[in-house]
Amino acid sequence: MKNTLIAPSVLAADFANLQRDIEMINNSEADWFHIDIMDGVFVPNISFGMPVLEAINKHAKKTIDVHLMIVDPDRYISSFKKLGANVLTVHLEACTHLHRTLQAIKAEGMKAGVAVNPHTNIDLLEDVIKDIDLVCIMSVNPGFGGQSFIENTYDKVKKLKALINKKGASTLIEIDGGVTNKNAKQLVEAGADVLVAGSYVFGATDPLATVADLKQLSCF
Repeated sequence: MKNTLIAPSVLAADFANLQRDIEMINNSEADWFHIDIMDGVFVPNISFGMPVLEAINKHAKKTIDVHLMIVDPDRYISSFKKLGANVLTVHLEACTHLHRTLQAIKAEGMKAGVAVNPHTNIDLLEDVIKDIDLVCIMSVNPGFGGQSFIENTYDKVKKLKALINKKGASTLIEIDGGVTNKNAKQLVEAGADVLVAGSYVFGATDPLATVADLKQLSCF
């Protein structure tokens, strides 16, 4: 049975009750914490920075998956390691020397991820796919939570899965944006390994049950 990983996005948590929501994820069937760091330059929104991640790390008991939506991510690689990141994902569109960036992330002992925006062609990853631990396919335009899922994502996942198989890579495929119980099973069938869900989880009447439902739908 495929064990798809569920990663609630803390961007959608209640920041006035952040510890409560972190404990909810700890107690849920979720596998990872997904943390979006936005700088207001690479994307048109500012989320939260290093002090908040440090606070999250004090309470989080599961893998911390940090998604950098920032320019010049290389400047901060060692800082995010110190703050508790287990997986560090940078955007292909923000990295002039992507291979060098991936090596720097791995040198710090973290898993190296690459995120691609909806308009970015998967073929651009062909030469480095074996160096990437995780590819995060953006299924919405980055910068804001609560957006509608882009339907072309299914084809993009299938294309990426074919590339991974062709190259004999062990790269995980993560989907970020608009994930719900309506598309989770189809995404996993297309090849997804990690599902990020933000407002769908934290906006639910019963977040624990919502996470459990996503886990059940995507593990088969």
